[in-house]
Amino acid sequence: MGWIRNFMTSTLVFNIAQFFLSLNHYLLPHILGKVGFDSKVKHFFLNYLIIRKTWYYWNNFSSPFFNVDVGVEQDSALSPILSTLYLALILHILKNCLKILKIPVSILSFIDDRLLIAQSKFFSISNLLLFCSYNIASIFLKKFRLIIEYAKTKMFHFSRSKGIFDPTPLDLSSLGSPILCPRETWKYLGFIFNRKLLFYQHVNFYANKAISIVKYMKILGKFACCLIFHQKQLLFRSCILLIALYGF
Repeated sequence: MGWIRNFMTSTLVFNIAQFFLSLNHYLLPHILGKVGFDSKVKHFFLNYLIIRKTWYYWNNFSSPFFNVDVGVEQDSALSPILSTLYLALILHILKNCLKILKIPVSILSFIDDRLLIAQSKFFSISNLLLFCSYNIASIFLKKFRLIIEYAKTKMFHFSRSKGIFDPTPLDLSSLGSPILCPRETWKYLGFIFNRKLLFYQHVNFYANKAISIVKYMKILGKFACCLIFHQKQLLFRSCILLIALYGF
């Protein structure tokens, strides 16, 4: 909506350090109960995450009990689901807080990446909105024992302006983050953005990548005593087509 009204759109991206390992395992089962899961599910995860023990028995020897708390590990199939449910509560509280304070900032979340979006006619106002919302988000996350990786915080501006594009940097040094200077292009989740959303850089990057793989196919064919048509088709579908069409 802001893009149609010719507003400037500003984004601030931040990452949570050791996200999966930092989840409060005592709080997570209570969150599952709050969102409507059956009490059996709640007690299962309570035992699975934090009250799990084992012991070893060998011939006549038996060991004492050992704690084997599983936790929410990053490579676990349950991690994305559990972490999303855990974070949904924090984002809900944060959204309501920003609404009460009348800070018009939107929030998007992708696993452990958070995206704050502000829209205004002036970058100075957008910077102020992002500064305030980032500060509040940092405070809320600390209360849940989650810490922002300040060095990975980034900012990007979108604008249709045809004039000189020179927005002021966003100074987050008082919050522990660096001074953020906007860039000409921004790569996020595999997409390459420029400030006018023209996607020239995105198309150019992935087109060149696909062409490079086609050239490597010819080299592979020479070493493999020529590839048959079926092999070339399989290589094209599995290696080239996915790259050429990624993001479209």
